[in-house]
Amino acid sequence: MTDSDASPSMLVTGGTGFLGLHVCDHFARAGWDVTALDLKPFEDDDDIDARYVEGDIRDEDLVREVMEDVDVVVHAAAALALWDDDRIHSVTVDGTRTILSAAAEANVDQVVFISSITVYGDEASSPITEDAPLSAIGAYGQSKIDAERVCEEFRDDLCVTIFRPPSFIGPRRLGIFEILFDWIEDGASIPLIGWGDNKYQLLHVEDLVDAIDLLMDADEDVANDTYNVGTEEFGTMREDFRAPIEYAGTGKRTIGTPVLPAVWALRLLERFDLSPLYPWVYETAHRDHYLSVEKLKRVGWEPQYSNREALVETYRWYLENYDDSDVVDDDDDAGHLGHRVGWDQGAVGFVKPVFKLV
Repeated sequence: MTDSDASPSMLVTGGTGFLGLHVCDHFARAGWDVTALDLKPFEDDDDIDARYVEGDIRDEDLVREVMEDVDVVVHAAAALALWDDDRIHSVTVDGTRTILSAAAEANVDQVVFISSITVYGDEASSPITEDAPLSAIGAYGQSKIDAERVCEEFRDDLCVTIFRPPSFIGPRRLGIFEILFDWIEDGASIPLIGWGDNKYQLLHVEDLVDAIDLLMDADEDVANDTYNVGTEEFGTMREDFRAPIEYAGTGKRTIGTPVLPAVWALRLLERFDLSPLYPWVYETAHRDHYLSVEKLKRVGWEPQYSNREALVETYRWYLENYDDSDVVDDDDDAGHLGHRVGWDQGAVGFVKPVFKLV
């Protein structure tokens, strides 16, 4: 990597976002020289010992400049699923090519690319292994598939580790989960898409960061590969999403709904930009959909958090830290730059009073 007197250096794209922030903090505390590349600066209370560079991952000149003398890149920047299709492709696919091209030119030792469970669509049988066929729902999932293919193009000349996580949560995670927490805090029951009998896997962000750390110390024949990463301890959606309700002590519950009416209603709302839920969420939320993590465990990774523990810890952080003035509406582009702000509930918020009564 570097000479013996220098700290190893890391570039984290999307470094001030939810995952990027945790990556920056973890490796800065471990003695790395960390640079965060993002469109938004760190917040005043982040307290992260990392250099911030403002910029877009599609800016080739800037990316080459910040890539100089970098040992490892954690590429966490990506479009959000709520953006339009062209922008999703441009940021996630073209941006990934820009990052990898610059990394190859700079002789970077390793790039870690954060992909997604969405590359498996809704047809793979659970538990889903890494060799399952890839099939996307919507532009977001397709962009992750296409970005993975870009990564594979570079693997002969560059060590590229790909992680495929489900939704990951933890302190500072808001986005779509802020809606869940807002309803719980306000004393509402939580409606599910379907009856909630399906198994649904999440991941604590610290377990994802631990996986990144582990593969950075692995031999190249192990690191230059693709891995699922998700919690091992999870139950049904009805059971696990009840955990933060029980913590709140509101006496409310999770409530199942018929699948087809719920899905069709959300499709209609999404068409008119009235829903904070994107297609992969509402098309898979009623199915068994979880990853096998045996491949990652064979190289020494062990998750520390269950679904229920991750949900309760994230909800507890929300209660202690969240200011609802941070919510942004769909017309405010800043609100779609990450998962660290609350998203506008759209038409979904209008039905909350009904679920406060049941």
